[in-house]
Amino acid sequence: MINAHLAATLGPMRAPFLLLVPVCVSLGWAAAVYDGHAIELSQLLLAALGALAAHVSVNALNEYEDFRSGLDLRTERTPFSGGTGTLPAHPEKAHYALITGLVSLSVVVLVGLYFVELRGAALLPLGLLGVLTIVLYTRWLTRSPLLCLLAPGVAFGPLMVMGVYFVLTGHYGVTAAAASLVPLFLVSDLLLINQFPDREADRWAGRNHLLLAWGDRAGISVYGLFLAAAYSSVLLFVALDMLPGWVLLTLLTLPVAALAFRGLTRHADEVPALVPHLAQHVVLTLVTPLLLALGIALG
Repeated sequence: MINAHLAATLGPMRAPFLLLVPVCVSLGWAAAVYDGHAIELSQLLLAALGALAAHVSVNALNEYEDFRSGLDLRTERTPFSGGTGTLPAHPEKAHYALITGLVSLSVVVLVGLYFVELRGAALLPLGLLGVLTIVLYTRWLTRSPLLCLLAPGVAFGPLMVMGVYFVLTGHYGVTAAAASLVPLFLVSDLLLINQFPDREADRWAGRNHLLLAWGDRAGISVYGLFLAAAYSSVLLFVALDMLPGWVLLTLLTLPVAALAFRGLTRHADEVPALVPHLAQHVVLTLVTPLLLALGIALG
């Protein structure tokens, strides 16, 4: 009984994917350091807690909604897509996922209100957009090809990176804005490539993301375009002297990007053959922003 309770509570959090949070938080921290701000550790940790709670909340609510809609029972699950399978294994505990999502969302709101009081109302628009993204993602944003494509990247890119920068410094900055584009494109691509194994189940559930609206060829093209945009943004901001030359460390992951793109091009319709390339993109999404944060901090 205890194991079932824990599984229904912890499983929907999707713990392996939470690694993305400290990576994106580190970008906001590095941008603040690069711009010459003294960092209070307590504020950095509290910002990280809020960001982590936001990711837990959207994950748990997504698992709950996918279970309630029946989508979880139709997906061809992989280690990187199709949900965790926790709630189909423990259907009587599905409400635990809902509670986890709502409690985590409450933490996000409380942390956000604290920083609004501390730093000012200029944080409110960004915070409200973040909360709306969490609440609306599964039921509504996944019905729009454009919003479904961009919402994850915007959340982990501009919202998280610039949000952390703001709560550490009290204002927005161009360094954080420039750095936020890499997770914007890579996280959007992460959700996009993970939709390939799920597209028929998603169609059944009434979703209308890019692959369903415009087809696999458009999805592959956008995936490649976003990969190019992530690296091009780094080169552009170095050329404009908005980011230090050290951020060219991000180019070390280019071979992984090339492998993932080639794999998607060849195996978009073959789930078992596509799985290694899903893994490659996970590595890409974690390591590239981490190298970017390291390069900014070194700069």
